[in-house]
Amino acid sequence: VSFEYDDIDIASIFCWLDGSYCFLSPFINMRIFLILLTQLIFMKSYSQNEEASYFKNLTEEEKHVIVNKGTEPPFSGVYNMKTEFGVYHCRACKSPLYNSSDKFISNCGWPSFDDEIQGAIQRKKDSSSGLTRIEIICNNCCGHLGHVFEGEMMTDKNIRHCVNSISLEFIPSQE
Repeated sequence: VSFEYDDIDIASIFCWLDGSYCFLSPFINMRIFLILLTQLIFMKSYSQNEEASYFKNLTEEEKHVIVNKGTEPPFSGVYNMKTEFGVYHCRACKSPLYNSSDKFISNCGWPSFDDEIQGAIQRKKDSSSGLTRIEIICNNCCGHLGHVFEGEMMTDKNIRHCVNSISLEFIPSQE
């Protein structure tokens, strides 16, 4: 991007940053705008590089789900019917996400949990499929895990984390 004028006042600028509109107020100096824009680009590229380190050792299939927010086929995941005691970790960054005591068999085709390890999961609105759902991602690396559903009455907690097996790594209890 090049600018012919160094010091011009701008009535208003709309820019697309990180998926949302950012309004820069009237009469802002072009130099300030360029400095802010440069800092935002630097911060974004730094965070992408930092996150990329978590994803560099994933297989293409794992990247499809964890990075590109894909979905593994139902009933294909290794953890769908697993009942062993232990902890489920994020496959990308190894952060603990779910205790096996919160896992239940929902017959939906993916591992289901009715609770998470506190602070491990982030929720985000997802309208990518034409439906509005709540996406769940790892709070540490932002890797895609699946979606969360409420009101299905499958457990007393009335919540279901529907998680792709490929997004998880199971570590059995030592007991």
